[in-house]
Amino acid sequence: MSRGRTGVVRRRSGDRAEGSGIPLSRREAGSLRRARRRSRVTRKCLVGVLVLVVLGGAGVAYGLYARLSGNLTAADIDSSLGDDRPAAQSSAMNIALIGSDSREGTNGAYGQGLTSAQSDTLMVLHLSADRKRATVVSVPRDSWVSIPACDLGDGRTSKPETFKINKAFATGSAGGGVAGGAACTIKTLEHNTGLRIDHFAEVNFGGFKDMVNTLGGVRMCLPEAVKDVKAGISLPAGCQVLDGDDALGYARARYSVGDGSDLGRISRQQTMLAALAASVSDKKFDAVSMYKIADAATKSLTVDAKLGKLSEILSLAKTLQSLPKDDLTFLTVPNYPRELDVPSDKANVVWKPEAKNLFAALAQDIPVDEHGKPVRAPAGTETTAPTPSPTPTPTPTPTKSEPAVKASDVEVSVLNAAGATGKAAFVASRLRNGDFTVVRVGNASAPLTRTVIEHGPGGKEQARKVADFFGLDHSRLRSKSEAASEVTLLIGSDYRNIGF
Repeated sequence: MSRGRTGVVRRRSGDRAEGSGIPLSRREAGSLRRARRRSRVTRKCLVGVLVLVVLGGAGVAYGLYARLSGNLTAADIDSSLGDDRPAAQSSAMNIALIGSDSREGTNGAYGQGLTSAQSDTLMVLHLSADRKRATVVSVPRDSWVSIPACDLGDGRTSKPETFKINKAFATGSAGGGVAGGAACTIKTLEHNTGLRIDHFAEVNFGGFKDMVNTLGGVRMCLPEAVKDVKAGISLPAGCQVLDGDDALGYARARYSVGDGSDLGRISRQQTMLAALAASVSDKKFDAVSMYKIADAATKSLTVDAKLGKLSEILSLAKTLQSLPKDDLTFLTVPNYPRELDVPSDKANVVWKPEAKNLFAALAQDIPVDEHGKPVRAPAGTETTAPTPSPTPTPTPTPTKSEPAVKASDVEVSVLNAAGATGKAAFVASRLRNGDFTVVRVGNASAPLTRTVIEHGPGGKEQARKVADFFGLDHSRLRSKSEAASEVTLLIGSDYRNIGF
């Protein structure tokens, strides 16, 4: 199969694709401009939009309902999730959308000798209780998070670790297949977000490729040529029709395109999905064609047992299709390069403190904007999860002899006394966002049960400033004899109870 075949392009007046001499139609030019604007709001919907939009057209195929329903693979993962989970929401729903990099069905075209599958794409779809609003949160695969112990499928349990989030799927799927991978991914999402995940849907490389081919390809207008050896593509600039292999390669391209980051790939996937969604809505498919599309889509899906009926998936698809565009919000978990905390790590990202407010809002079914900011503060987060430029809780008015202390004047050492890997770096990043000066990040010499804030003579007001920033009681302040200029925040094993 040849790569990078250029589709037939009718030359029309109007804008031109950047880097090419090919004129775009008015519609194509408008789509390209809209894609550029939307790139500011990352939409990593490689699984969600594709699967749900395509399945939304399956309503014409009810006569073959039983066969389509038989295509689905359902997995009962409840026993693997355990009982220590976030509380379920009454009517709102959270769905994990997983695109795995399993090579099953690709005949070795995308890498051989791989020992694990990972979540190449991961999103959380939140549906409001009244089903009038949806939020899709993309989770970068390089997110540095805490991965809890997971069922390995053979009676053993993995050890908790801190690593990039896509390893959760690899850990669970090594012995438990897709079901095990989904269960470990859900446990990791729940552990790090506080959200209860009600359902999941997973699609792999082969499934994505087959769906694109069934659609007859997807028309893309590339602003520049794309060549990526690892993704197996060489595409010219300009408008062209991509078949399943090239569409998958474009969605996977990373290292030789843009800045080589996963975040850059997210933006390109968004553009791909915009074009794919247009292909579905623009073409007038007959009943036979729609059945073939639904057949390809359902064969590619693995879902949880509760979502394992075609009627449930079609109902979900119709709900999404009925949403006004203004009530469908796409965003990415707020993050920053982990390199800022660990200079040697050039590859991964850490969630910003405001991610806590984002997930707290979703847990309470509060709308958020395209930047992840709640339209109103979630209950219990006003002081424990500051935004990037927080306004700390006011301190008591100082006496004339005690001038007000500014956060920028407070130097803080952050030491991990809880034994939770990465906790000191996370808390340090919150302090930096609050304009404090972090002078040291490391481990304490001995473990502590209770988080405390130490200060030297004359440093009590500075310590109070740190305590007030996190909403901590002043009983946690502890004086020390040595005349250290900085305040020392010692994170104890109670960190989960105080919003750390």
